[in-house]
Amino acid sequence: MTRMTQNLLGGPAPTELPDVPEAREALENGVDPVEVAARHPEYPGAWAALADRAFAAGSVIESYAYARTGYHRGLDALRRAGWKGHGPVPWEHAANQGFLRALHALGRAAAAIGEDAEAARCKTFLRDSSATAAEVLG
Repeated sequence: MTRMTQNLLGGPAPTELPDVPEAREALENGVDPVEVAARHPEYPGAWAALADRAFAAGSVIESYAYARTGYHRGLDALRRAGWKGHGPVPWEHAANQGFLRALHALGRAAAAIGEDAEAARCKTFLRDSSATAAEVLG
């Protein structure tokens, strides 16, 4: 029997991305994100890790580029998972965290280069997708 979940608020159901265990486990085990991104370019978590590392090193433009790649890879995956351009992308679902981290990193890098409209759009998108992610990622 198929279990149906009714959304009592009338909005779209939460979208959960499929896991990419090989990529996730490689990052968790300390494999260089460059290697993970090369083997799994579809995995937003690798791009988010690269964006975070570049930002921490003061390489804001590189961080922006990595974050934008992860963001777009994540959007592609969300659409394949049935997302229609809005609705919850729960942080609590581990496979969503790479996309949400890339979105946050894109907003952070945009703010650092003075791209204020993009930074604000990313902040709003993150909060609308997952209040938990917005809080965790700050």
